[in-house]
Amino acid sequence: MINLTAKQICAVVNGELFASSSFQDFTVSEIITDSRTFFGGSDVVFIALSGPVFNGHNYIAQLHKKGVQLFIVSDKNFIEDKACYILVKDTCFALQQLAAYNRSQFSQPVIGITGSNGKTIVKEWLYDLLSTELKIIRSPKSYNSQVGVPLSVLLIDNQYDLALLEAGISEPGEMQKLAPIVQPDLGILTNIGDAHQENFTSMEEKLNEKLKLFTGTKKLVFRSDRSYSKNIAAFCSQKNIKPKNWSIDDDKAPIQFKSKVKSTDTEIEARINDKYYSFSIPFTDDSAIENACHCLATLIALEKDPEDFLVQFSKLQPVAMRLEIKQGINNCLLINDYYNSDLNSLSIALSVLKQQAAKSHLFKHVILSDIQQTGIETTELYSKVNRLLQEWGINKLSGIGKDLYQHQHIFQLESEFYLDRNAFEKHFVRSNYSSSAILLKGARQFELEKISALLQQKAHQTVLEINLNALVQNLNTFRKLLRPETKIMVMVKAFSYGSGDVEIAQLLQHQNVDYLAVAVADEGVQLRNAGITTPIVVMNPEHDSFQNIIDFNLQPNIYSFQLLQQFVKTVEEFGLNNFPIHIKIDTGMNRLGLKTGEEIEEVIAFLKKNKHLKIQSVFSHLAGSDESELDNFTREQFNRFANLSGLIEKAFEYKIDKHILNSAGIERFPDHQMDMVRLGIGLYGISQTGLALQQISTLKTTVSQVKTVDTGETVGYNRKGKITQQSRVAVVPMGYADGINRRLGNGLGSAFVNRQEARIIGNVCMDMLMLDVTNLEVNPGDTVEIFGPNISISRVAQLLETIPYEILTGISQRVKRVYLQE
Repeated sequence: MINLTAKQICAVVNGELFASSSFQDFTVSEIITDSRTFFGGSDVVFIALSGPVFNGHNYIAQLHKKGVQLFIVSDKNFIEDKACYILVKDTCFALQQLAAYNRSQFSQPVIGITGSNGKTIVKEWLYDLLSTELKIIRSPKSYNSQVGVPLSVLLIDNQYDLALLEAGISEPGEMQKLAPIVQPDLGILTNIGDAHQENFTSMEEKLNEKLKLFTGTKKLVFRSDRSYSKNIAAFCSQKNIKPKNWSIDDDKAPIQFKSKVKSTDTEIEARINDKYYSFSIPFTDDSAIENACHCLATLIALEKDPEDFLVQFSKLQPVAMRLEIKQGINNCLLINDYYNSDLNSLSIALSVLKQQAAKSHLFKHVILSDIQQTGIETTELYSKVNRLLQEWGINKLSGIGKDLYQHQHIFQLESEFYLDRNAFEKHFVRSNYSSSAILLKGARQFELEKISALLQQKAHQTVLEINLNALVQNLNTFRKLLRPETKIMVMVKAFSYGSGDVEIAQLLQHQNVDYLAVAVADEGVQLRNAGITTPIVVMNPEHDSFQNIIDFNLQPNIYSFQLLQQFVKTVEEFGLNNFPIHIKIDTGMNRLGLKTGEEIEEVIAFLKKNKHLKIQSVFSHLAGSDESELDNFTREQFNRFANLSGLIEKAFEYKIDKHILNSAGIERFPDHQMDMVRLGIGLYGISQTGLALQQISTLKTTVSQVKTVDTGETVGYNRKGKITQQSRVAVVPMGYADGINRRLGNGLGSAFVNRQEARIIGNVCMDMLMLDVTNLEVNPGDTVEIFGPNISISRVAQLLETIPYEILTGISQRVKRVYLQE
């Protein structure tokens, strides 16, 4: 935590101070960059960060009303006499300068962690292993970006014994900005993988960029049996860094690990020079094994005795990288974030709680454990928590832990307190929880996941996990292909391509997209009822829906003169003027739309005499933008659209947006982005050109039963699954009623279970399918992936000779959607 005057801050960031003399000695102890997570106080400075889709300067007035007196800005137009301002060229750089200054004041060891995968898990596991003996500050969640790293460093002070900081990069030049902020004494390089590879010319370039974090490091932990490990060793030699390398394959390495995977855990033997140690971890995947090896090697680098930690490795917990949003009992919604607890992450979680509660007007209930190792005196800490809960309008608090119990008098809202989780469970009454959005937030030792189990709706085990962070990354990937002024309309029709309409729309609204598009008015009504205020276009309006279109402020696609005449009558009845509409032109798709110049001239003449409607945009639909062999036809469509839309554009004095590109069009024809683009399947992770998109959906379930089937027997309906040798068959509770195409049966399709693929045997049933798991280690309760990280949606679509759209939209709504969000 910094403790500087406005004048001192100005000197650190090389800014220009605009303030009266009384303001110059104003002391700051906290830095904020997000108005949504500010919960009061006057000893703060707000840094107005700006990006391609947001501008922090727009929130200065709002924050000043809340008591903020000092602002760091890059736009002189926002400077007024009523507060104190520091003007800089780049507010993000100013944030980084302040963090670097704060780091220079910290005298205790800092561990810096980077790599392509495993950074957050290694950080959290090291925290679990070391926090019993050391007071540790660590990066909240996965705060490893150009903004996240400095915010993490600004949390540290000399009350802590150790800092654990992770740093991530996505393109060249970023790590050299983060290195002076982190300045690690000990470094950990987890691995180098494909993440963000599209921004680097080679793996070597990416490795060299990541190594810049460790230029002044004393020791570096890394795995030495990778293809790129010689480069790391050479770097250590060049920079006079002591390598703490470990290996699995190299018998000559100073630290060597050998692992034996069992059904639910893994035994690991470590040879450290000439001494041997054995421990187990409750995981079986390769990445968890590698992360555990990094942790033990780091303990050696810290000169710790491995014997003191071997038992703790068996108690390591999965790291929840994101918030989980699940259906609860009695119309409740659960937001699970029970793997860490600090003020910053609590503030983020509360913003999600408020957002989710608003959709269905739910009661806001927080179940919170003691907040530990903040460096803040407990009375002050829980006073801040109380203000935070009030700021977000929380209705009820359930506090768990001795500290909360002892400070319950501080909280000024409906509340109840328990000394521990067991006391909470003894008083738990199921009927007391209904129509509520419930946030479970706490430290791991309080085991709030067991409370979540009490509150979670026990239903169909099949779920479709939606990674909201991946969706945002896909959106930003497309934004990089567009000019800053180009608007974006996102298609959320058909239940957002099967991903869930309201949740996706809420996220897109938060990301400031310009329009949402639905197929029919009923979809738009549902979004409005959930609190969506972003403009919504109805692509297939019907006469019977006109009332709802007007009542819920939706905007129709007008595709014929007849529809135009019908809609204007309804608008006239309401006495409305300039009601927004969108004009569809048919340039060769031969679906909906005005096709000829005569039709368009008729519409123009009608609208020029009519004050009730106003054209917002004119658009068309490409028939084959994803197929290169149709490129000549696509170019013909561009020409037709330019000619026909030009007629409309010339006829009206006001600005009319033009748009024709869909997802594939954005990728392949960015020169034709015009005023707006329409983003559909690309947002959900499907690229036509190899664009670096993330699949956002994982369809998974669990094994119900495993049985042995003898030679000559058959599996499933019509005896299609013939057994030629004694086999093991896993029964999975998912069938064609869930959206599994029957053609995937009889060996065509497969599922991923316990790190291997298993073929579907026999016909797919309505509610079940069977997998041949002969020679595989599979047991009841094991997770089964139908598509996701290991089996892509595109691959499933190819097997069925269809398109990914059909796979996604075909997932039944009885399949529970679970939303994951950082």
